[in-house]
Amino acid sequence: MVAIQSLLSGLLAISAALVRALPSAAPETSRNLNILMSRQLANPSAGCGKSPFGSGVRSVNVNGQNRQFTVRVPNNYNPNSSYRLIFAFHWVGGTMNDISSGGTDRELWSYYGMQRNAGESAILVAPQGINNGWANNNGEDVAFVDAMIRHIEDALCVNKRQRFSLGFSYGGSMTFSLACSRAKEFRGVAVIGGGQLSGCSGGNDPAAYLGIHGVWDGTLNIGQGRAMRDRFLRNNGCQNTNAPEPSRGSGIHIKTNFNGCRSGYPVTWIPFDGGHWPGAVDNGPESGARSWVPGEIWSFFTQPQLAN
Repeated sequence: MVAIQSLLSGLLAISAALVRALPSAAPETSRNLNILMSRQLANPSAGCGKSPFGSGVRSVNVNGQNRQFTVRVPNNYNPNSSYRLIFAFHWVGGTMNDISSGGTDRELWSYYGMQRNAGESAILVAPQGINNGWANNNGEDVAFVDAMIRHIEDALCVNKRQRFSLGFSYGGSMTFSLACSRAKEFRGVAVIGGGQLSGCSGGNDPAAYLGIHGVWDGTLNIGQGRAMRDRFLRNNGCQNTNAPEPSRGSGIHIKTNFNGCRSGYPVTWIPFDGGHWPGAVDNGPESGARSWVPGEIWSFFTQPQLAN
């Protein structure tokens, strides 16, 4: 099946090139080609089959304000294959460059480790917050996300059922806000050490939800993390059973996959023995390069029940 799809992708690319090279080709030929492509691709965006833009900083106008974001397009990008689209939101005082560069851990921690885990299988986005934060006043940051999606998906080939968001601290709060207001647009979210700082408009729809929080977080108390988790336990129809948490000094993390959730809407909770940091390491200092967090997030985003 994979070989057949690969062959079909190649034939489609050749056909598209021929249509562009032959001005006399009937419009019907182009229309039929687009129909064939949409049948092959999973939930294709408008950008499928188009010449793409490359990786780098992009901008969109949101309510008269210029907003910037960094996009990483896979090196082997194929306009006839639909990709996951992953948004990674920075913390308070952070920047889109902090996210896209990975800081001192570089590509091992770029986009919270999603670049390393995704390889070349996802389009990655690092938005820039106003004043390096995500206050989301009057929904301006949610509107920014809407504008980014339109801009990206008009030029790049995205599986519209495979949009994800993650973030730490204020970025986790922004991700939680999207889970509340855009649950039908995002397939799943991962909130690391977040709180309810960016609002929760709506907040009644189910969403695949992963929460990660330090048990002795002194900036955004773990109680806030539990409250955000519990909203989606209710929305997703999960059984709110006891979720054990590690004791301080244990040096471990404990993962709970809640039972009874609606199919396609899992909730996972991972408290760890640590404070307010994104790159937790068992029995060791924080390190994005060595953290178990990216692998857990990628595993959550790519589990079979989130495939469609």
